[in-house]
Amino acid sequence: MILIDKACKKFGQLIALDQVSLHLALGKSYALIGPNGSGKTTLIKSILGLVVPTSGEILFDSKSIFKNWKYREQIGYMPQIGRYPDNMRIGQLLEMMKNIRSDVSKVDEDLIDEFKLYKISDKPLHALSGGTRQKVSASLAFLFNAPVMILDEPTAGLDPISVEILKEKILHEKKMGKLMIITSHILNELDELTSELIYMFEGKVQYNNSIESLKEETSEVKLNKAIATFIRQRELLASLN
Repeated sequence: MILIDKACKKFGQLIALDQVSLHLALGKSYALIGPNGSGKTTLIKSILGLVVPTSGEILFDSKSIFKNWKYREQIGYMPQIGRYPDNMRIGQLLEMMKNIRSDVSKVDEDLIDEFKLYKISDKPLHALSGGTRQKVSASLAFLFNAPVMILDEPTAGLDPISVEILKEKILHEKKMGKLMIITSHILNELDELTSELIYMFEGKVQYNNSIESLKEETSEVKLNKAIATFIRQRELLASLN
């Protein structure tokens, strides 16, 4: 579904992406992790067309995304921090988005109902708490039933009940065969929600395989321990070279 071929991105002297090549397939769920500054955000923005790589190519459904915007209709995106017009209300925002995407015959309002956003539809966006803003962002991401979902720290700021609601929704969509890309600092959460792992460091992909393979390679049961062992092993190899 998404093919990234030797993508590089430079911001002045900073190399944010360094020869990144990935094949992201429908029906698979990917955990995209790495320390701050590893290139995760630049990679996501490149897939969304918000950042243009310095070199390399990105294909969506076998077509280049460059100078093309239609493919974005097939992506549901939940940013880490949702920014919306302050003077609008929740209900107005949701209706505006439905009007913009009037080509979609059936919308998915499951999260709007589960989060009970209809009860606070008159609340202005500038007055929302961080958790409520996350609920709005999640509801918008899933609203148009896109085959590709990119969720950036989706549970950050949510209360425990809302976390479970969102996780159940993600797992349901995963079973429906969608391509899921999820970033999170909560590795145990990714262990539940994803099956594949992409680990980035200093703009490069250091690991791209299944989570089960990583656990087998490191002889660990939990993802957080497997990642820690993998990093120690990589650092040890680097020190020997």
